[in-house]
Amino acid sequence: MITKKPALLTKEDFHTRTDLPSWLYKEYETFHNTVTDKTFPCFFGMSGEQKGELRYAYITQGDWGNLPVALKDFLYLFQLPNYKKHGLFVFVEPFEQEGSIEDYRKQFWEILQYLHEIDEIEWPEESPRDPEHYLWDFRFHGEPIFVFGNAPAYKKRKTRHLGNSMVLGFQPRKIFEGLEGTEKGGIMSREKVRKRVEAWDQLPKHPDIGHFGDPTHNEWKQFFIGDDIEPIQGKCPFHHKSQA
Repeated sequence: MITKKPALLTKEDFHTRTDLPSWLYKEYETFHNTVTDKTFPCFFGMSGEQKGELRYAYITQGDWGNLPVALKDFLYLFQLPNYKKHGLFVFVEPFEQEGSIEDYRKQFWEILQYLHEIDEIEWPEESPRDPEHYLWDFRFHGEPIFVFGNAPAYKKRKTRHLGNSMVLGFQPRKIFEGLEGTEKGGIMSREKVRKRVEAWDQLPKHPDIGHFGDPTHNEWKQFFIGDDIEPIQGKCPFHHKSQA
């Protein structure tokens, strides 16, 4: 009997499994070394990686079918008693030649659109469908999730460069409970991280970075920011199924 290997990976899997793509081992090593650097700005990522609390998955250029399975398994962790504030990082098989920011941004939104198209669970009626609405957020399998892209094309914003792969970070909104934009704890922790990000990047905070619920803010623009200090122009590439 052949037992199918789980799509959702742990830190230990990179040391014990031998059936993963060769490029993935290399990209995970780069990711690990980057986020565990003692000066890395994101405390959440650093601590999660050190404690083995992060989860991982991968997709190839020709097959994204691994992702919805891994994402469902990941979201299931949040139903367990005393769940940890896990984050999921998805490695995308590198392009044959490094692309531009726009190349990676385009594929990023294509991946999210793919997830949405195959999602069996309807969004709640009160959840905005239009990304231009300030309370819009991405949902999968019933859960609101903040998704952010990292790619090798980031040259100035080094915090968004995690190797030769594009890496998608998935953070269910549940992990931000108590750290919302208007909460004291959220304001303090966010400002602390942002100061460290500015030190790493040697750039001011990107103008599209804000907090969820701010009526002057579009959440989707935070998902894949520019490698500069210019606001993102144009419409969001994402389209809800009901608006197709």
